[in-house]
Amino acid sequence: MFGTFLLVFLLFHMGANLFILVDDGGEAYSAFCHFMGTNKIVKIAEIMLFGCFLLHMCLATYLWICNRKTRPERYHQPSRTKTAKGSKLAMVTGSLLLVLLIFHFYDFYFVKLHFVKGSYMVKVEDFLVNDPTANISEEASITLTNAINDGKLSDDMKWMKNLTYSEKETLQKAFPDAEFEPDFYNMAREKFSHWHIVLCYLVFFFVVGLHIRHGFESAFQTFGLNHYKYSKLVEVLGIIYCWIVCLGFAIVPICVFFVL
Repeated sequence: MFGTFLLVFLLFHMGANLFILVDDGGEAYSAFCHFMGTNKIVKIAEIMLFGCFLLHMCLATYLWICNRKTRPERYHQPSRTKTAKGSKLAMVTGSLLLVLLIFHFYDFYFVKLHFVKGSYMVKVEDFLVNDPTANISEEASITLTNAINDGKLSDDMKWMKNLTYSEKETLQKAFPDAEFEPDFYNMAREKFSHWHIVLCYLVFFFVVGLHIRHGFESAFQTFGLNHYKYSKLVEVLGIIYCWIVCLGFAIVPICVFFVL
């Protein structure tokens, strides 16, 4: 059941990432990220998601250990069962996925938790929380002017985007009531402008595909929907799901690198 929740999340996450490809300067994707980062219901769902992920990881590890204890000596000949390759490699792909996920969190999610420095954005109207006539430091004034001159003010004049960590710190001291948040759109564009990072993420998505290929069929089995009459249909749906999710994820870094 925990794996099922993760499968739904992957599809949702993949669809959200496609907003990066919208030719609007990141407005749609930034608005989506702002909603996801400020909505209380989303924050509760986020906690549930991490809980499901940890439970899924712990249960999978526990079952693997139990299976190893049941047969401490391996077969001399490779198993000829019809078990899918994804199922046989689930522990390997899961372990590799955990390592790659940590790198992914380092690139993006840890910025949200203030563990890692990144790019930031803030609503222009937040600068107006203070008295507009109040004096700000010369450093803050220069930083604000340079940010505007560098094109970091959005076309609709609502957001100040792609601020560096030092710029954010300077402006936050001058405008303490302003709420800065990660600028995931420009962070993604910067990350995916490097071929080696794009390649790493393509490997990441390939491993995801191998792992969820097993997880999709397991989800149906969990709910008792593994009858032989429609097992073939489940297998086909699993393949379709994997291709949709993996290609949907992969198209973003590829397009950012070659087109955007």
